[in-house]
Amino acid sequence: MIAPAHPLTVAAVQAEPVPGDVAGNATTAARLVGRAAGARIVVLPELFLPAYHPPTLAADPTGTDVAADADGRVDDPRLDPLRRAARDGGTTVVVGAAVRHPDGRRTISSLVVDSAGVVRAAYDKQQLWSGERELFTPGRRGATLLVDDWRFGLGICYDGCFPEHGRAAADDGAHGYLCPSGYLAGSEHRRDVYYAARALDNTMYVVFANAVDGADPWRFNGGAAVYDPEGRPLARGANTGTDVLVATLDPAALAATRAAHTMLADRLPDQGLPRTTVAG
Repeated sequence: MIAPAHPLTVAAVQAEPVPGDVAGNATTAARLVGRAAGARIVVLPELFLPAYHPPTLAADPTGTDVAADADGRVDDPRLDPLRRAARDGGTTVVVGAAVRHPDGRRTISSLVVDSAGVVRAAYDKQQLWSGERELFTPGRRGATLLVDDWRFGLGICYDGCFPEHGRAAADDGAHGYLCPSGYLAGSEHRRDVYYAARALDNTMYVVFANAVDGADPWRFNGGAAVYDPEGRPLARGANTGTDVLVATLDPAALAATRAAHTMLADRLPDQGLPRTTVAG
């Protein structure tokens, strides 16, 4: 692994968007990016732009979606406040959206707004959860985001429940894993275990953003966090209330952790298949 040369400051956001209000939620996102002054990357929750509210997403696909062109570019004037915030802050923003592709696919996606204000549909969620399958198509491939000399695997919520998803990012040389999410109230234990585990499994930083509050049954539990490469939280939000959690990723700590905990180098090419069955 080639470690980055310099530290990188990131922010994980927990906030409550308004269902169906893409323009208003983009303005809220821009304000939250402003609160993360000094962060090079800001991660906002899954489906933050339309809000993770399946009744609204089903009833108004035209109003809740943004359109991507064949190159993944998104040119939607509702996102202008977010473009300005990224340019003004020299920030790369990762924010959740419902994306309509030229071939008709509708995906849960992470938009990346770069520091020049260009918006791209960078990653489509591969592991759809429960009723998401009725509204969306799963993504076809993983994605890695390059910011300065840092590499970040992109995941969305349920993706992070699968160890192999984070491992695929690590195999691609990722130093970190960015996970916009929408965890419902009552799932706090799983929320806190999955992303700490992905950090430790792969000795990489994890930036976990989450929706918060809202009305039942679509009430979310916050707990946004940045985890170090041993799975310890550098910053974590409460289970309710808007927050912007800022932390600095240290390349020396990353290198030291990977030198001390060599799972990525030591793992077997397979787990000894075929398996042996032993009677007890």
